[in-house]
Amino acid sequence: MKERTGMVTMRGNPLTLLGNEITVGDNAPDFTAVANDLTPVDFSSFKGKICVLSSVPSLDTPVCDTSTRRFNEEAANLGPDVAIVTISMDLPFAQARWCGAAGVDAVQTLSDQRDASFGSAYGLLHQGSSFVGQGRIGG
Repeated sequence: MKERTGMVTMRGNPLTLLGNEITVGDNAPDFTAVANDLTPVDFSSFKGKICVLSSVPSLDTPVCDTSTRRFNEEAANLGPDVAIVTISMDLPFAQARWCGAAGVDAVQTLSDQRDASFGSAYGLLHQGSSFVGQGRIGG
C-alpha cells in the first residue's frame, strides 16, 4: 500500500498516511463500510445523489461530535437527493449509541473499523493507528 508522509500531523507529530492521494477532479473511489445495523454499505449505493462525505476519527471526540451535529442540522434542510455520510473508525454499536444520544437522524454514520476500506481508498488511513497495528492492512 502506498505510503505518504509530511502531509498531516497529530499534536505536532507527522503521520504516515496509507493509500492513494485523492485530488480535485478525481472520481470518488468506491468503498464498503458498515451501517449501524451491521449491514455493509457500498458507496456506489449513493449513485444519483449528491453525497457529502465527512470523515472523522471518532464521534466521541469534541470536534467530531460538533461537526457531525452541525452536518445533521444542515441535512434536515436538504432534499432526498442529498446524502450526508459521516465515516469513522468507531464500532457500529458506538455510532448507534452516539446518534441516539446526540439526536442525529439526518446524517448516515458508517463504520470503517472492519476493513478500513474508506481510509485506504481515500488515502486517509494513518500508519500508527491501532487498526494497522492489528495486521489487517498489508499483512
